[in-house]
Amino acid sequence: MRKKLEGTTKEALASVLPITVIVFLLSVFVTPMPVGALVLFLFGAVLLVFGMGLFTLGADMALMPMGEDIGIKMTSTKKLPIVVAVSFVMGVIITVAEPDLQVLAELAPGIPDFALVMTVAAGVGVYLILAIIRILLRVRLSRMLVVCYFIVFALSIFAPGDFVAVAFDSGGVTTGPITVPFIIAMGLGLASIRGDRESLEDSFGLVALCSVGPIMAVLILGICYHPENTAYVVGAVPEIVTSRDVTFEFIRSFPEYTKEVFAAGWPIIAVLGAFQLITRRYRARSLARLLIGFAYTFAGLILFLTGVNVGFIPVGRLIGGDMAASPARWLLVPLGAVIGYFIVAAEPAVHVLRKQVEEVSSGAIPGGIVQRYLSIGMAAALAVAMTRVLTGVSIYWFLLPGYAAALALTFFAPRIFTGIAFDSGGVVSGPMTSTFLLPFTIGACVDPDRIMTDAFGLVAMVAMAPLLALQLMGLTYRNRIKRAGAIAPGGESDADIIEFDEDEGERNDSDG
Repeated sequence: MRKKLEGTTKEALASVLPITVIVFLLSVFVTPMPVGALVLFLFGAVLLVFGMGLFTLGADMALMPMGEDIGIKMTSTKKLPIVVAVSFVMGVIITVAEPDLQVLAELAPGIPDFALVMTVAAGVGVYLILAIIRILLRVRLSRMLVVCYFIVFALSIFAPGDFVAVAFDSGGVTTGPITVPFIIAMGLGLASIRGDRESLEDSFGLVALCSVGPIMAVLILGICYHPENTAYVVGAVPEIVTSRDVTFEFIRSFPEYTKEVFAAGWPIIAVLGAFQLITRRYRARSLARLLIGFAYTFAGLILFLTGVNVGFIPVGRLIGGDMAASPARWLLVPLGAVIGYFIVAAEPAVHVLRKQVEEVSSGAIPGGIVQRYLSIGMAAALAVAMTRVLTGVSIYWFLLPGYAAALALTFFAPRIFTGIAFDSGGVVSGPMTSTFLLPFTIGACVDPDRIMTDAFGLVAMVAMAPLLALQLMGLTYRNRIKRAGAIAPGGESDADIIEFDEDEGERNDSDG
């Protein structure tokens, strides 16, 4: 256990260090900030490292095994009403427990927090049902995605303009550090029961569809609900004078986020208890391991949320505002690209996705390559988002052609890469995006009246980038196979791609 914790902590340190260095260099050379604010950020980064380390260990011990076991049991029951009911309840519970959604609800003005959270949770519940039925009925993911996004963009025409960006953002933040491990594991469990050739491809795609549900639900909320005030109120950076002030800020916030995590997480423990009473699946030792895993998960999330909310959100807003007010505002675009490239590694759910990709492909699709393509896509998304902040260009000019291209690629890219790509759209838009990048963009909006239309929508841009990047990666893999002459006249499959890469990896090892 100790070695695993050391490994996850080192991995977290390597993930958080780049963004920490970037912010420190900015504070020295570009946007000097008060020493107190910088100390808040650095202390928050320390909490972030330990929080991510504990969370990753806890997810491996508890969330992933529990999700996979529930998926297996749901498939074996063969009673559709039970599958539907369990899917909806699980979708609602894990969404309410998602810390990213709580952050967005607090940042989005004009919509009561409870109303937004429950609307998004209902959307996830409904679409988790559709995602599971898709696996059971073997419906191709690309067809469902085309239909779903056509409905989404049709609804966006009738929704108020202030709701559109928030709706697309909600689809990204919903799939965060609690939701992703659980849903991914459910997909693995469901697909493992089938055991056919296509089950490999169908283990992906649950996160993708569960990201669509919140968008549609919030758009419907916007059509039916008309808030009186949607003006955004920018919060102030805490006044820090001494080291005691820094310590007090974190100590004061720690109980608040402890309460938030346990209030959101206890339903998952309740589900574990109900699952154990009904199925008697776990023996005492396995059950104790799961409970210890949940303890690690909750402790990690408490440290993580305290670090990002106290140290990252105020500094992100401060840096964005200072840069927007400086003569060198254009630096926001390249800076956004650099931050986007490195911040992917700091998202906890990205590491869960990497492990699933390597596990399902038996190492044929390296997690490092997946992360590299995600980083490139993220860099492009942040550059475009900063361009929107500077110019005020409507988000439709990017979302419409972006999603059209992504959906078109689903008919050409290998099916397994389509599932990975659309799952990654929700994965990369996690806590770091909602707690640092979104406040950074809000700070960069000089005109408060444009925050709802220009700053919000950042998560949507971030979530869209992997859809293009990873499907292009899939086309690259396919072209490599064709050049090597490894495809039979009947055409290639995803299994051919994986087998080819395994053979190639063996040849590279022998050459070395």
